[in-house]
Amino acid sequence: MNRLFHFPLSPFCRKVRLVLAEKKIEVELIEERYWEQSQEFLRRNPGGKVPVMRLDGRVMSESQAICEYLDEKYPEPPLLPRTPEGRYEVRRLCAWFDDKFHHEVTSKLLYERVNKKVMGLGYPDSKNVKFGAQKIKYHLDYMGWLLDQRRWLAGDAMTLADFAAAAHLSALDYISDVDWNRNANVKDWYAKIKSRPAFRPLLADQVPGFPPPAHYADLDF
Repeated sequence: MNRLFHFPLSPFCRKVRLVLAEKKIEVELIEERYWEQSQEFLRRNPGGKVPVMRLDGRVMSESQAICEYLDEKYPEPPLLPRTPEGRYEVRRLCAWFDDKFHHEVTSKLLYERVNKKVMGLGYPDSKNVKFGAQKIKYHLDYMGWLLDQRRWLAGDAMTLADFAAAAHLSALDYISDVDWNRNANVKDWYAKIKSRPAFRPLLADQVPGFPPPAHYADLDF
């Protein structure tokens, strides 16, 4: 059976879920308490991280590698451009969100506010929260600048770069940490991607002890 071992608010898992849903690949979702580092989980991925996907008898880890594998094996609809230049830009932006944005924003807001409590690691560090709240403004402005020149983040077509960005922002939106009024381009972009059928399972996520805000699943904000 095809399975995805995931954690609901993990942006890396959400990116893979978006790709699977967009390509209409059915998998069973298994919520994984990856921080407990069980032997069974470590056998699936010695790196001890989610997502881990079992598809067609193969076990795979690392979200970017999984997403590119899925795009190559199931090419419709395409999420990577055909040109080397286009693929470079998508990969650059995926790295931007999964590395820089994650380090400066997601880990400082989501992980402090939610993950620490779920994992039993204590209370949020106010310095980290303040840092993340300041840095997200820069990233939203950068996205707005990109969208001033393009229909989607990496060009004129929706790509994996949009899913990478939306995965992080949707997880942060679950805890009301995105100021959607800061940039109209970004808000319009998110409304477009949020309205896609592939996004609906994410909008149905619930984390015990952390109810989402009313606007989270509202396609019109």
